[in-house]
Amino acid sequence: MTRRRIAILISGRGSNSVSLMEAARAPGFPGEIALVLSNRPDAGGLARARDEGIEAFAIDHTAYADRASFDAALHEALVARDIDLICLAGFMRVLTSEFVERWSGRMVNIHPSLLPLFRGTNTHQRALDAGVLIHGCTVHFVVPELDAGPIIAQAAIPVVPGDTAADLAVRVLAQEHRLYPQALRMICDGDARLENGRVVFSEGWSAAGSLRSPG
Repeated sequence: MTRRRIAILISGRGSNSVSLMEAARAPGFPGEIALVLSNRPDAGGLARARDEGIEAFAIDHTAYADRASFDAALHEALVARDIDLICLAGFMRVLTSEFVERWSGRMVNIHPSLLPLFRGTNTHQRALDAGVLIHGCTVHFVVPELDAGPIIAQAAIPVVPGDTAADLAVRVLAQEHRLYPQALRMICDGDARLENGRVVFSEGWSAAGSLRSPG
């Protein structure tokens, strides 16, 4: 089996990148983390990747005149390392449509809400303000429109009386750390793939259960 070469893009501590690196170390995992790359030289996640023996460096976006030139440098670095798949993990840059189209079907992101609800930022407070009883996270393919790509996997948590945005952030992040490696495995195995703008799954699952809140 040929393992797919994966690059993780981060802007900070990269907690999701850690969960992906740990998952990829497991025997039989169908992908390898070949690169961790940040747009910020001070990103804490770079040091953790180096400790794992993974190539890690920054392309400082402030050194480029515009988004297009930064994205061109980013693309060149990824191609030079034969990257097959990009995982965005707290990468706080809006990528140009040209870059996204180049990596169509080969770039995924994790977002802290149950998309299509609460695209963008400040998702946990917005969930509380909306009064939802179920919140969570989503792994999706990246498209030019922000947080609008086809959904690969989701995980849900209950919202309970007295919850704060910080409470939700902690519980959702714990689910992110479980969901992202699972979704990455599905993609690398070919069990989830993008076809004609939709995610196609190779295997079905039981729909007999239910998720309730309160419950």
